Amino acid sequence: MPASLLAAALRAQSEGVFIARRQLGPRGLRILFANDAFCAMTGHSAAQLVGQPHGIFHPERTALERLKRWLPQALPGQPLVGDGFLLRRDGTTVGTAWSFDPLVDARGKVTHVVATYRDQTEKRRLQEALVHAQRLDAVGRLAGGVAHDFNNLLSVINGYCEMLAAHVAANPQALREVAEIHHAGRKAATLTQQLLAFSRRQPLNARVINLGTLVQENAPILRRLIGEAGDLQLELAPDLGNVRTDPAQFQQVLLNLVINARDALRDKGRIVVATANRDLKPGQNRRNTDTPPGRYVALTVTDNGTGMDAETQKHLFEPFFTTKPEGKGTGLGLALVYGVVQQSGGYISVNSAVLVGSTFEILLPVTAEPVAAPPPPVEPLPSLRGNESVLLVEDDDVVRKMVEGMLTADGYRVTAAKSFAEAARETAPDRPYRILIATLAGEGDRFARKLLGTYPSLRVLCTSQHDVRLPVDWLPPGRQAGLNKPYALSELLRATRKLLDA
Repeated sequence: MPASLLAAALRAQSEGVFIARRQLGPRGLRILFANDAFCAMTGHSAAQLVGQPHGIFHPERTALERLKRWLPQALPGQPLVGDGFLLRRDGTTVGTAWSFDPLVDARGKVTHVVATYRDQTEKRRLQEALVHAQRLDAVGRLAGGVAHDFNNLLSVINGYCEMLAAHVAANPQALREVAEIHHAGRKAATLTQQLLAFSRRQPLNARVINLGTLVQENAPILRRLIGEAGDLQLELAPDLGNVRTDPAQFQQVLLNLVINARDALRDKGRIVVATANRDLKPGQNRRNTDTPPGRYVALTVTDNGTGMDAETQKHLFEPFFTTKPEGKGTGLGLALVYGVVQQSGGYISVNSAVLVGSTFEILLPVTAEPVAAPPPPVEPLPSLRGNESVLLVEDDDVVRKMVEGMLTADGYRVTAAKSFAEAARETAPDRPYRILIATLAGEGDRFARKLLGTYPSLRVLCTSQHDVRLPVDWLPPGRQAGLNKPYALSELLRATRKLLDA
């Protein structure tokens, strides 16, 4: 086979290849030939590579040490393999896997070495994505356990607020104070939902809002958070487009970003919160990871604080990663920010330099829909009285006592149980149960099916810590409904009455 054909075949290889003499110098093997793929990997031309020692492309000295030990005993069919980073001409690196094979002459003596490099950039990216997903999964397991207990406590707090509101309806001052407690309880409930949304990928309680209005409403809180650490400046576009997101959770996004900026401030610090319309044209997104073209609303939080190096920025949104001293940060703040932005269909990026400052930018898609009306304030519990028999199964003692008391006060005949086994023992045969209030997870589904065989007109109100998975196929749609915890007592009373009246 002609030598020119062999050379053409080497040049056409998609993997980087160079050929060098066997002699190993202080900086590696001296290159005799390099194909086009290796030139592209290193950023050098073939003419620039010939005569250069290959060690200049290996920042890790261990690679040369291994080659030095392998070369004296190198045999055909026994390559030296490894992986690591290849240094490019512009100072950047590319992840590669390499293989060094000995070339022998007619007498079997090693005269040259052929090296093959495979670009591992995509593989490393996938590995990093897998590690990131595993860390997110760990946060999800943690959040699920914490949110379970908090949701039960918040159900009690918010439920008794509604009960108190009914008792103090004639006292405006007392009603306002109860409303403030209930408002705080609802905000706390949104935090547990934020954890569940991040960990379980549940749908957010999204509605159409204006980010400029959101920033203005929270400006007094932001200024109190910053305090004497620095100044807050607002640069809000007057004609800002609307976006769809969960306003309570996005408030937490804004607070987290401003708190992080405050903690990074030095003397005469400044934090700028800005909004703007952003129109990304086709062609501006050259990589798969770039934000796709479209109309967006941009929210940026900029500080002139200590800034971050490249390694910190690389891990910034990973759960449990924090640069704050022990006891000063959980490492969950920016991970939650990332989760909320992602679930809102948006994108977040950071640009930072040490001793210069940082800028976090969030892009959310514009919607043409008008801003949604805010939720109604707390009201006294409705009077939705009844006399039907209700079977309540709730494992939390305080929640069970509260719901049982409220239903009993409205005239219902309630049998309450801590577990399904206890419910099976406590079920009164002389009571024609009309509705079961319980979770359908695990044994709950089997229990409800069995109960339906005894009481054919049974309704089921499913309560759950997570998304209620309804409808079930063994019950007509009009005889089943679901409530996510923490629910308001007024919601439970209305859902109960609606099912019974169906």
